[in-house]
Amino acid sequence: MAQKVIVYSTATCPYCIMVKNFLTEQKIPFENIDVGKDREAAKAMIEKSGQMGVPVVDIDGTIIIGFNKPEIIKALGI
Repeated sequence: MAQKVIVYSTATCPYCIMVKNFLTEQKIPFENIDVGKDREAAKAMIEKSGQMGVPVVDIDGTIIIGFNKPEIIKALGI
């Protein structure tokens, strides 16, 4: 079954772009939420992660802070 992947990001964050490019290259579908434009989503991200910085990646409830490629690969099982 496909995992639910959410990327909390902003338009100007270079690590956010790296995360999204990596997921796209791996053909992993994901939902991108721009917390720079969506205040409620930003609050939800902070509640989930305890972090104000982006990117925050939520893979089926596993929260990964930043572009931590080894942790993303582990959580995705790829």
